[in-house]
Amino acid sequence: MGVTIYDIAQRAEVSIATVSRVFNDHPRVSDATRARVIAVAEELGYQPHVSAQSLARRKTHVISAVIPVMTNYFFVEVLRGLQDRLAESEYDLLVYTSNALEDVDTQLERALQRGRAAGVLLFSMPITEERVQRFKRSRLPIVLVDCFHPDFDSVSVNNEMGGYLATRHFIEQGRKRVGMVMASGGEPALERRQGYERALQEAGLPVDEAMIEASIEIEEHGYTEQAGYDAMQSLLKHQSPPNAVFATSDVQALGAMRALKEAGLEVPGDVAIIGFDDIFISRYVGLSTLRQPMRQMGELAVEKFLTRLQLPDRPVSHTVFSPQLIVRDTSGPSPAHPLTETVEGDGEA
Repeated sequence: MGVTIYDIAQRAEVSIATVSRVFNDHPRVSDATRARVIAVAEELGYQPHVSAQSLARRKTHVISAVIPVMTNYFFVEVLRGLQDRLAESEYDLLVYTSNALEDVDTQLERALQRGRAAGVLLFSMPITEERVQRFKRSRLPIVLVDCFHPDFDSVSVNNEMGGYLATRHFIEQGRKRVGMVMASGGEPALERRQGYERALQEAGLPVDEAMIEASIEIEEHGYTEQAGYDAMQSLLKHQSPPNAVFATSDVQALGAMRALKEAGLEVPGDVAIIGFDDIFISRYVGLSTLRQPMRQMGELAVEKFLTRLQLPDRPVSHTVFSPQLIVRDTSGPSPAHPLTETVEGDGEA
């Protein structure tokens, strides 16, 4: 007769219910008890019933992704990378999304419910201490995308460097009235602003709050063409309007360009523009931008997740990509730098 959970309970000196909780990965089991039960099960050569294994597979062959804004081009491209890599695995993707950062925790709570998924990918959100404790209580593998915490695997871009490269490019051209079109929230936009400010400070230029226009849109966090349009209109009302503008996304930059055209101003003659992301349409409208490897980020996030499932005790892994400044028509050339590429008429940038 084979080994049963009754044998394991007796040897481990716990109840049958406790053994069942361990095998079902229930949170109400201490780490010490869980380790003791698993050790006894391995010692006795216990094999779970085939039907139970099948049920477990159905419960766990799903990865949840919590994404603030599905309409953001950045997230769409990263999702393509996720799906490309998941197609090679046994896992399916379940996406939770919201229109505002205030709603993220509701979706996060749903994604972290035990039994819904084998783990969770979290996108572009502040990792507060409260959230950290919630992640740890879930006992699920967590991978952060476009955000960072030292306790969890992560894939991100050096957003601060991106803001710095764009602003330095303008300054090297002799443009000293550099404005910024911000998003309404999220860590990536704040980090890009930090880089913008650092470049100004290094050049001995003041950081003028009136030259930083943040969208008031709540939905989609301000990463929209309309938000960029509205912000650019506000900047043009400044006593000394900017002669260069860095936008926290390509879509916002496109909106800013529309506002400039309506105002009768030339790009880049009157106002130079640089966006962030390098979405597909940017190469066709000649938008200078900071390129980040969006699809590769998605593929790598899945790779880290699958590795974490196989090796739960491996050291935490962080990958930070460096953005590349792609110079096109909306900003003039500057002295060459390792992280700058000048592109002319690129159908395939």
